[in-house]
Amino acid sequence: MIIVPIKEGENLERALKKLKRKFDKTGVVRELRSRKQFTKPSVIAREKKLKAIYVQKLRQAEMDK
Repeated sequence: MIIVPIKEGENLERALKKLKRKFDKTGVVRELRSRKQFTKPSVIAREKKLKAIYVQKLRQAEMDK
């Protein structure tokens, strides 16, 4: 359960913004979307490996500048 303490005289919009930020940090929506369909462990590993290669290339390009 997410609890957002509201200070005296605080704007409702600001409180909603805090709630949304906390909700995003928990990762509930991301987990629900991933559970919607099954992905094989081999596919997950392949995607993770490709992402690591991509990030490594970006960092290498940054170092070369």
